[in-house]
Amino acid sequence: MSAAAPLEADPDAPGPTFDAIYDAHLAFVWRNLRRLGVLPASLDDATQDVFLVIHRRLADAPPHALRAWIFGVTRRVAADHRRLRARKGATSLAEVAEPVARGPGPVAEVERAEAARLVHALLDRLDDAKREVFVLAELEQMPAPEIAAAIGIPINTVYSRLRAARAEFDAHGRRLALASAGNGPERGTR
Repeated sequence: MSAAAPLEADPDAPGPTFDAIYDAHLAFVWRNLRRLGVLPASLDDATQDVFLVIHRRLADAPPHALRAWIFGVTRRVAADHRRLRARKGATSLAEVAEPVARGPGPVAEVERAEAARLVHALLDRLDDAKREVFVLAELEQMPAPEIAAAIGIPINTVYSRLRAARAEFDAHGRRLALASAGNGPERGTR
């Protein structure tokens, strides 16, 4: 279970404080903003936007479904940032270099950065509806009922979108693998 579990455990308890929500969910918000298409250069601003909304609407937060509610806010802020990027004509996530953090060694960091770039390139090819479900199910390991609550869709739609997203993700991954080996038409394309 996530680090947020103590905040969601007792539906009759008073709601958590903003500081507790921030501490428990900062990494969740940041990861999902990135996965939902916010460029690395905009992550700090987008994260701040999410927590400003959370702070303003804290009284509306459902204690029994806090993480789903936070994801809903995160998803709307990510969509706003993607729209702004599209109006400005910014590059896709796949074309943005992933910052390399200090770590075990340069080879491991390059491999990690390349793997992250590949995942983001594949996520960038999914439409928003499939990407949201895929990110929550596969990367955040959220159960389908919680995903349905977070996005506001029926549970069967979650399963349908997840099935389609997995198929597209795998197909795009195979095409990129072929293209990187020099065997496919996608070389040099998005």
